[in-house]
Amino acid sequence: MDPATSQEGTLKPFPDAASTPVPLKARIAVLEAIEDIVYGSVAGVVGKYIEYPFDTVKVRLQSQPDHLPLQYRGPLDCFRQSIRADGFLGLYRGISAPLVGAALENSSLFFWERLGRAAIYASGYSPRDQPLPLSALWMTGAFSGTMTSFVLTPVELVKCKIQVPREAAGEGGGAVKAAALRPIPVIRDIWRHQGFRGFWHGQLGTLIRESGGCAAWFGSKETVTKLMRDWNERTARTEEERERARQADALPLWQQALAGASAGMSYNFLFFPADTVKSRMQTTPIGGSAAQQRTFAGEAAALWKQAGLKGFYRGCGITVLRSVPSSAFIFMVYDGLKKYLPMQ
Repeated sequence: MDPATSQEGTLKPFPDAASTPVPLKARIAVLEAIEDIVYGSVAGVVGKYIEYPFDTVKVRLQSQPDHLPLQYRGPLDCFRQSIRADGFLGLYRGISAPLVGAALENSSLFFWERLGRAAIYASGYSPRDQPLPLSALWMTGAFSGTMTSFVLTPVELVKCKIQVPREAAGEGGGAVKAAALRPIPVIRDIWRHQGFRGFWHGQLGTLIRESGGCAAWFGSKETVTKLMRDWNERTARTEEERERARQADALPLWQQALAGASAGMSYNFLFFPADTVKSRMQTTPIGGSAAQQRTFAGEAAALWKQAGLKGFYRGCGITVLRSVPSSAFIFMVYDGLKKYLPMQ
């Protein structure tokens, strides 16, 4: 976060630029950038371990072929079949690439969100001596998500291809489960068949999901944080308690968790159809025919023809459910590290 941001994301006035030596400001900016990257990475890794089994189920539900009967009747059936086939640890198949991705994603999100805040102040949209309005915080979230989407698409491409089980032809022509894919061979195959641009297959879906979703992620968190602060002041029984609530840097832990959980649910629900189309694009076989490598619009049209509107929300329930603890922990870990282990 930027110099005007408290641990909970509540903005406080910037220091007077004229009274702050330039070298000190530069040093603070560098340290805050390092905090965003390091603490955002740690928070992302923690969140990924919590959510990954649910993410595996979501991708498998989303990527069922449109020309075959559905393999899974729903999330619970997908869990059951997956555990029966590969054991519980099979739900963590391919987690190494997503762990890297989670670290990159969250550090990038917090980094670009801080720069977005600084850019809004520099533009004159909001005075530097006043907190940013909630509308501006939704804008910084959208900017952060847009920039992060370009980092995230290659990581998600590798993750999706590893998560979905493959079948190979067995003796007698029957289908048998193929060996699990690994990140390095997948990366090598994408490069060989599709070149450098191939790593951004599905970029439009990621861009829509991240720009809109991150506006909701940061915006919802800040909105709920503000509501909680107002509620704490209104319910204070004495003037001393009211003043303490007004001056507090951090909300109580359960309120932090609530704000983070609301952010995760908003992020995952509002733009879920774009994520479904992206997952279907990214789980097509590497080196497949041109008919299999559909565009975003082509994949969306095929899904609509197969399942209608409900097909775009396949796996949505379990995704929103897993986002509650994941996002709550991401914000709690990030804000906690910034508060108790500051680098400045």
